[in-house]
Amino acid sequence: MFGGVTTVVTGVDVAKRWGSTQALNGASFSVGEGVTGLLGANGAGKTTLLGLILGLHRPDVGTLDVLGHDPWLAGSQVRAKLGYAPEHDALPPDVAAHDVVRHLAELHGLPRREATSRASDALWEVGLGEERFRPVGTMSTGQRQRVKLAQAIVHDPELVLLDEPTDGLDPTQREAMLGLIHHVGADLGMHVVLSSHLLEEVERVSNAVVILEAGRVVAGGGMAELSKADPELVVDLDRDDSDQDPASRLAATLAELGAAATASSPTRVVAVLEGPGIYDVVRDALADGGYSVRRLQRRTASLEEIYLASSGRGAAL
Repeated sequence: MFGGVTTVVTGVDVAKRWGSTQALNGASFSVGEGVTGLLGANGAGKTTLLGLILGLHRPDVGTLDVLGHDPWLAGSQVRAKLGYAPEHDALPPDVAAHDVVRHLAELHGLPRREATSRASDALWEVGLGEERFRPVGTMSTGQRQRVKLAQAIVHDPELVLLDEPTDGLDPTQREAMLGLIHHVGADLGMHVVLSSHLLEEVERVSNAVVILEAGRVVAGGGMAELSKADPELVVDLDRDDSDQDPASRLAATLAELGAAATASSPTRVVAVLEGPGIYDVVRDALADGGYSVRRLQRRTASLEEIYLASSGRGAAL
């Protein structure tokens, strides 16, 4: 559960090896409602995990529950409720986008007439309504990514899996795709797992995150919950000719008063918010020391800081 919301996917100690490569190594995680970012460097195990959720592979060890089912034992039941847009472009170039999406709708069990109607609706949803009868091979990379998204949502699935959906897109196209992903999760009511190695795009559209590192889940939960860990109070000071390093002086004073604070630059102090009393301690220290304050701001951890701290790739920024 994420803050009382429904759990859509649960994995417990999931492991999967491909030959000598350990793709997943005891991964435990939960995916809740809305948009969940599946974050990790290339080779972290993201695509393997998506394949397990789809029921295409069987875990070597551990258990996986997707929408109340074991995806390996009840693959057809699970896949009927899932939409999937793979990372690699395997769309037939000489087939119209509408025919591709209609065909996928029929594979999910929709009658021909309904599939035809749903294909048009899905392509309009992703901004390709007027382009829907163009052959896929004549479309731009951004348009082909939209076709993949349309075929993933055409049958109104409960859960949509998107593997690197912004791969190959320029900044404008990436912006548009992220807007569409938000639309699918927020307006169309489908749960989304967004697999990506790009921190910024995951942070922008996700309300939860699962972070993979070398096949292990090193962090997971709601964005609001994760960012509240050790919030900080940032104090920016002015300096003058008589005091070129006011931050060090303030940090030393706060340390004497029992507050965890460091000078990150000659004019900036970062204090850990360990309790409501820290505000009073900082206020009194500023007043007693005669500091000129430019800014006093509460800051929560960014996704980049959470990722760096949890994956061991470096200290938080």
